[in-house]
Amino acid sequence: MGLFDGILGGVIGAGMTQVVTKLIEDHGGVQGVISELQSKGLGDTVQSWINPGANQPVSPDQLHQALGADMMGQLAAKLGVTPEVMAAKLSEVLPQAMDKLTPGGVVPKA
Repeated sequence: MGLFDGILGGVIGAGMTQVVTKLIEDHGGVQGVISELQSKGLGDTVQSWINPGANQPVSPDQLHQALGADMMGQLAAKLGVTPEVMAAKLSEVLPQAMDKLTPGGVVPKA
């Protein structure tokens, strides 16, 4: 599917790799996702995913509020699950995915 498959496939699985890739593409790149989450009050949490060290957790509710019902519905449709299930899955894999996509704390260019 693209650049992120090799980086993420072994970390979060093929189905969720497609979901994270869609999220990133719809936001114009990794920086777009970061900016969206920071603007919704998750700045410290997201920064922990980028910087070396432990990743702070994010709750399904926080992600659902930050990304919005429309985006969560689109992502859920990719896997054929409910938005609530998608929010729970995404809260588990997004910190890992963003950590892997920002090696050494460097955010890739779009």
